[in-house]
Amino acid sequence: MTSPISGGVPAGTPSTSTSSANPMQSLDQNAFLKLLVAQMKYQDPSKPMDSNQLMAQTATFTQVEKLTEMLTTQQSMVTAQRLQAASDMVGRTVSYTTTDGHTGSGVVSSAKLSGSEPTLKVGNTDVPLSSVTEVRSSAG
Repeated sequence: MTSPISGGVPAGTPSTSTSSANPMQSLDQNAFLKLLVAQMKYQDPSKPMDSNQLMAQTATFTQVEKLTEMLTTQQSMVTAQRLQAASDMVGRTVSYTTTDGHTGSGVVSSAKLSGSEPTLKVGNTDVPLSSVTEVRSSAG
């Protein structure tokens, strides 16, 4: 039985990026609170900050913070799903594309997580899950 695949993530699974954000573009909770305190400290007493505006800013920041937490959780779940997919290939025969464009195949003996990329051990070769092009049931 042959199961052709493209990449290592099931269809419909959102892709994730591990690029780091520009520190000048990110605003963490502490920086936000420091800015808020400074804004309140140096506001004109004759024109105090609108409380509705303050609440809107705080609510927006909270939403962004929660979305960031959800993204982190989702990335962890996708990594776990990919590792599970890799571990399901142990004992199976896979075909893969090497970094120089050649193809190889062999029986997967183990799976491990290297950073956020699952890696399969095929013979003496470490094969990234994303390089696998086909999975076959081992004859036995």
